[in-house]
Amino acid sequence: MQNKAVLVLMGLICVLVVYAGIMGLLQYKKAETSRIKYQQAVRNNWVNSPDKHPHRMAHYGFIAFRPKSALSIFDYGLESFTGNVIFLEAHRQNSTNFSEASLSTSMLRFGEISIAMIFQILLPLFIFFCGFNCISQDRENGTLKILIGQGLSTQQLLAGKILGIASVAAYIFIPVIIYTSVLTVFAKPDAATWIQLILAFIVYAVSLFIYCSIAVIISAVSKSSKLSLVLLIGVWLLIIIVLPRLIQTTANSMYAVPSKIAFETAVEQDIIKEGDSHNPDDAHYKALKDSVLKANKADSIQQLNFNYGGVQMMEGEKISAQIYNRHLNSLMEIYKQQNKLQVFASFVNPYLSIKQLSMAFSQTDFDTYTNFQQQSEIYRYDLAQEMNALQIKLIPNKKLANTAKSYSIDKRYWSTFKDFAYQKPALKTVLRNQVLALCSLLFWIIIMSLLIIITSKKFKAV
Repeated sequence: MQNKAVLVLMGLICVLVVYAGIMGLLQYKKAETSRIKYQQAVRNNWVNSPDKHPHRMAHYGFIAFRPKSALSIFDYGLESFTGNVIFLEAHRQNSTNFSEASLSTSMLRFGEISIAMIFQILLPLFIFFCGFNCISQDRENGTLKILIGQGLSTQQLLAGKILGIASVAAYIFIPVIIYTSVLTVFAKPDAATWIQLILAFIVYAVSLFIYCSIAVIISAVSKSSKLSLVLLIGVWLLIIIVLPRLIQTTANSMYAVPSKIAFETAVEQDIIKEGDSHNPDDAHYKALKDSVLKANKADSIQQLNFNYGGVQMMEGEKISAQIYNRHLNSLMEIYKQQNKLQVFASFVNPYLSIKQLSMAFSQTDFDTYTNFQQQSEIYRYDLAQEMNALQIKLIPNKKLANTAKSYSIDKRYWSTFKDFAYQKPALKTVLRNQVLALCSLLFWIIIMSLLIIITSKKFKAV
């Protein structure tokens, strides 16, 4: 009966894995097809814009799209919640939009079925079900006493039970590795992506050792199989459901994040304090104008051989970007403190380090998202300042022949500005960001090994 139940569970997990993999691949293909289509449309609209004032082009703006990670087929991570499109314009930094969560029903809060989710949540439960009576049952029926009486050491017994449970889990684990690798081929990954996928598999292989060890240790110290099963289910609920929610709530309480309105209001207030770049009579920019006139030995803007308005816009862009980045860095520091607390908590709960490393190697984690924000902001700032530079160079300080055409430049200049191309973080950067999580995983390997040794010494056959 037990073997039949194990086969049924294995079959159910395999069906879920096949479904999760197909859905992950379809979502990846759909997202990438849409991204390429609309990114090309945005570029074409930018290049084919008519002659106009360069500062108007800076306000016309650009749209940056975040490419979907090839390994999101395996682990969705935060991609459904972080958004993938951002509008870039002069004087203003916008947030990413159009996340799957914002376009879906509240059912998404219950989570999406991914292969990584099955590894993280269902596989431990399967291991606990397979191993809850691996030793306690032998003790109950007297087999354990016979085995030890024949010269089998307790360390060999525990190690053999761990390998036995791991071999059963391998009937799921190995086919899933092969299946995931085949699906990943369709995403046309580069060499770095393959390395990161291998690292993710290594993390889950270590998780097998951890969970198999927990099952064997609890079965060894339990007086009955029934007690062992209850304890293992309790452990599963604690590490998978209770502790992660508790730690997340604690992190949000200890490091409160300001609302979007509060954040934008604080940025706007600081910009107002510095002055309005669109107001030539503003104190800060009046001083700037006086210094420019003095440096060029001119009595008025009309005497300058370049467009002063572009200089003023360039100064305003620099100030607003500095203020925004200062506030953003403070916000990111709060998020980092929250994430750091969760990483430290992984020394208490191995599930957290496994989940974090899985997202990091799949490049669907928070660090990858912030990397996209940083690159898009650099692109936005360069675009605005490039348009300001064109204004300085090509726009006269007064109309020629009283026509508005003197305030426009040829549209050929739009194509000289490079397209947005997101560069994903290098593997060494990913590893550097995950040092604590890697140390946590190593810590659990050592802890499980020590517990096995301690359990074998205090182990009783009856």
